[in-house]
Amino acid sequence: MVTLGRLGVKPASLSGRIGRSVIAGLAVAAAGTGVAHAADAYLPIVMPITGFLSVEGGSQRNGAVMALEHAPAGKTVEYPIFDTGTSATGAATALDKALSNGKAVAAAVSVFGTEMVAMMPVAAEYKVPLLTISGLAKITESGNPYIFRFLPNDREIKVAHARYVVEKMHKSKIALISDTTAYGQGGFALLKEDFGKLGVKPVYEDSSIAPDIKDMTPLLIKVKGSGADAIVVHSVAAPMALIVKQAKAMGLTLPIINSSSLVEPTATALFEPAELANVCAETPSAPEARATPRVKEWADAYAKRFGMEPDGLALGQYDGVMMALTLIAAGATTPDKLGAALQKSTYDGVAMTYKSNGHGDLAHDADIVCWDGTSRIPKVVEHYAGEEMVLK
Repeated sequence: MVTLGRLGVKPASLSGRIGRSVIAGLAVAAAGTGVAHAADAYLPIVMPITGFLSVEGGSQRNGAVMALEHAPAGKTVEYPIFDTGTSATGAATALDKALSNGKAVAAAVSVFGTEMVAMMPVAAEYKVPLLTISGLAKITESGNPYIFRFLPNDREIKVAHARYVVEKMHKSKIALISDTTAYGQGGFALLKEDFGKLGVKPVYEDSSIAPDIKDMTPLLIKVKGSGADAIVVHSVAAPMALIVKQAKAMGLTLPIINSSSLVEPTATALFEPAELANVCAETPSAPEARATPRVKEWADAYAKRFGMEPDGLALGQYDGVMMALTLIAAGATTPDKLGAALQKSTYDGVAMTYKSNGHGDLAHDADIVCWDGTSRIPKVVEHYAGEEMVLK
């Protein structure tokens, strides 16, 4: 039997900061061993622990673990961790293994849109709710009733992204850049549409950036020659961080407004604070900024638990799993009951208040954060919510 976690007990392998190699090994063991389920509930974690999205997957895994360690009403939950390997095939296989190992009431699953698309048929087969923070718009627009999202739909958060650039920064000559992942492609299309509704046509576009690219110099030379007055990027963390770093190195002073992956502390750790000056990003929340007492309390507890600063991905997954646990404690003890409760309930989370729009989208707030060049911790400069995240 492999039991990776039970509420009220911190296994040595999960205490302190969770090492990637340790978790990867445990995930493999869990996937290949029958797991006994003596706890009140079984809620597996199925996320990218290895691969190019391991940073984002690590954040959301930490958030899920933190919630599962503090379930309400004294409930105990077993939560083996399964590594998707940052691939669609790996994600579907890992979820199938996780759900075939026991009667799961739900599963906490990948931030990566490509993996979520592959997981959706598995969720429908097992009829188990998936708790995700993936922003890919189509996962809650495909009629699958088992997807519950606890970060804003890209269709909403990209409105905040575009509005801040146009209405607050007053930029009209946009260089729009994305990577080739499903996340990058979806966000690129939405940003282009939103800029159009705001009366702005990008002066330069490139949606062909590979997520593992090593040199952004040719791209940045083209951006510089385009006459752009701002660079807008929607991608996973690695290419986005590389764009920022190499733009600074070549003396390009254009403001860069990124998607939320740059807000991760593992991404900002790659920079000297001065390199982040004139850089902003959209994010579902910014717990590392500790803007309210409640967020500060949670962020301090996260930093103590994992030995690192939190980000919006960790907090979104924490809130999502904690909402599910709260509903389970209140009687939603089967997948059907939990799915129905998630659709109709309102939950006051740490980051925001969560309420489904009927399609499984529960998060409808976003922050814009910017760095001033003196710290790796950003400041919240704008908040958008509700109708502010809709363009007609």
